[in-house]
Amino acid sequence: MDDFDAEKAGDDRREETEMRWTRPLLITGLWLAAPGAHAQLLPAPAAGALNGVGQIVPDTLDRLGGIVDQSGLDRLSPARLADRLAAARTARIDALLRQHGDQIELDDRREPARRGIILLTGADAAAIETLRAAGYGVERIEAEGIDMAITRLTVPDGQSVARALRSVRKIAPKAQASADNLYFPSGAATEERSATLASYGSVGRGAAGLIDGGVAAHPALAGAIEQRGFVAGAPRASAHGTAVASLIGGYGSVQGAAPGTPLLVADVYGDDPAGGSSFAIVRALGWMAARGAKVVTISLVGPDNPLLAGAIRLVRDKGVMLIAAVGNDGPAAPPAYPASYPQVIAVTGVDGRDRLLPEAGRAAHVDFAAPGADMMAADMDGGRGKVRGTSFAAPLVAGRLMAGGSVEALRREAKPGRSKGYGAGILCDTCRNMD
Repeated sequence: MDDFDAEKAGDDRREETEMRWTRPLLITGLWLAAPGAHAQLLPAPAAGALNGVGQIVPDTLDRLGGIVDQSGLDRLSPARLADRLAAARTARIDALLRQHGDQIELDDRREPARRGIILLTGADAAAIETLRAAGYGVERIEAEGIDMAITRLTVPDGQSVARALRSVRKIAPKAQASADNLYFPSGAATEERSATLASYGSVGRGAAGLIDGGVAAHPALAGAIEQRGFVAGAPRASAHGTAVASLIGGYGSVQGAAPGTPLLVADVYGDDPAGGSSFAIVRALGWMAARGAKVVTISLVGPDNPLLAGAIRLVRDKGVMLIAAVGNDGPAAPPAYPASYPQVIAVTGVDGRDRLLPEAGRAAHVDFAAPGADMMAADMDGGRGKVRGTSFAAPLVAGRLMAGGSVEALRREAKPGRSKGYGAGILCDTCRNMD
């Protein structure tokens, strides 16, 4: 047994509560037959920014085997790494359901979603009236900027979303029906804490867009920043959103890939335990399109969702370029979305030696790689902190796209990777703020 394995075994023995799964592990979008795997049941974190979704991510990953420890990950076999990441995904979802089961449930694909909500597009008037008569609450919404009509259904009392989806699809077979799925930040930033929200007035057309948590005031973020919330209690400053913003437009103590770039920030988390939902992201995308954003970064991952897929097509048709991280659930996990949509530039992460991060997920395609470890970004205290994850590679590619103006320019700039999996190559290889 090597030193890392011995330390891990000791940690396992010290854990207060351990559950050995004798049934398949529930992973986001995948059932993995792993009777010998185990998942730690974690105490619920304190409420705060990204309190239901984003805050659990770094806490869970840190306690389930030191995901932030690069040397430890590199020494794991592919099978053990897959088991470790699967356990982290399982614990993340379990913690969400235990802490916020009144607002979050699993849909018909076993994916986390907002409780009691179904999103519908393309339903005719007759189907809508039949649904209303069957006891569904009906709210018609026009998404700003993308001319998308959405029907938001409230499920009748006593029905699960999974059961209601089957009924809705029978009543409205020509419509697209989905749960309001949840999307997770794809990287661990510094600790969440209260901070002043960055507010530097409105920005003009051609800004970079960021769909994430809110962005805190920071000396490195003195360019124009405009923020808007799309859930309860938003906008609210978050560690993840602040770090990602600094890697796009920061300058001075934290140099971004396009220093001083004006930012449009859509906070899709706020104080909402079920924040980061597809409905919130779709509305944020519409706002970005209406405001003339040039490039939009989404460092969030989750399942395929027809409403989100449709919104992404409409936004891309308006000329907005979209960039998303492939996530940190490992190469054995299902492809992550929105990175897997063909209209989106999918970004993976590399470490300080230009190796692909062992925990980097996959997408249906990978277009570029950029630094995602051995790097610093803005923190909640006005300083800098270490970050890790594909979340922090995506904004670097967004910044270079803002600076270069086209995907073709990015391809010319990209440094070849070591093997397959880097897409067209590595961008912004020196953008680590480690000096």
